[in-house]
Amino acid sequence: MGLRPPVEPMLAQAAEEIPPARPLASKVAYEQKFDGHRMLVFTPDGPGGRVLLQTRRGSLVQDAFPDLVAAAEQLPYGLVLDGEVLVWDPEEGRLSFEALQRRAAARARTAPALAARLPAYYVAFDLLQQDGAELLTLPQRERRRRLEVLFAARALTAPWTLCPMTTDVAKAREWLETWTDVSGVEGLVIKSLTGRYTPGNRGWTKVRRRDTTEAIIGAITGTLARPQLLVLGRHDTTGRLRAVGRTVALRPEQARQVAEHLTAADPGHPWAGVRFAAAWGRRDVLDVTVVRPDLVAEVSADRSVDHGGVFRHPLRFKRLRLDVTAGDVPSFGEGPAAAAG
Repeated sequence: MGLRPPVEPMLAQAAEEIPPARPLASKVAYEQKFDGHRMLVFTPDGPGGRVLLQTRRGSLVQDAFPDLVAAAEQLPYGLVLDGEVLVWDPEEGRLSFEALQRRAAARARTAPALAARLPAYYVAFDLLQQDGAELLTLPQRERRRRLEVLFAARALTAPWTLCPMTTDVAKAREWLETWTDVSGVEGLVIKSLTGRYTPGNRGWTKVRRRDTTEAIIGAITGTLARPQLLVLGRHDTTGRLRAVGRTVALRPEQARQVAEHLTAADPGHPWAGVRFAAAWGRRDVLDVTVVRPDLVAEVSADRSVDHGGVFRHPLRFKRLRLDVTAGDVPSFGEGPAAAAG
């Protein structure tokens, strides 16, 4: 019996930077990390079978992606691919995470029309099964070789894309610094070329590009004397303070630094009574205290940003910018690379 869903995908542990080069015997591969949804593709064992598309959490979503199911005719029977699904928004002229969310939530009745307007693409980075035989115990080097042969032998074209990979650390650093300027590319995944595929294990390393930028402290959790984390905002073109994200928990010395300058909110604070999600896409909310929105925080942010300007991952507080005012902060929607200077 071959692999059948649900198969728990192998995961990656986050790192701040590319780890030092290893000895030749434990050489690694560097792959571009895309800002999409993890997806496993299962082709049927033979004629009449169904193509199955599985999410990271084990749900089957082939009804939401009829374009990928139809394109799977290009693939051989008994195959299992691991990769990322991305969606192109022709109106925006870019890869769009928001469009991907719409596609993922589509029902079978509306999915074909949505697929025609917002086409999906699949970036394959691993081969877990071929001709019905599991490949999990093979080293990464051999699985990658077989994946490359598959793409070449089948002359696979869109929506199937082979994930860019290099073993040159200098090339990987160039990708991290330049390719992440492209919408949809957010960093690197680093894999041991001798490693097996171990479902559920964080045996890979992921490095996201991070940029320094500024935002206004509009609320906190904890107390004015002991803030725990910061809720940050930026002004839109109408002057309205819009929430853009929250920080991870402050370290004790950071909390003391911020507490020295926090001021209780004046009446009429723009966020009075507003509820803030504990994390992007979550329903549970933070217990916040609004503060006077005149302090500017310098933060480190990755490239996962909604088109509207909301950071999807928690920000990392670096320091207060007492040398700039709230009016110097980039406007809502200017993204992670913008800075007040």
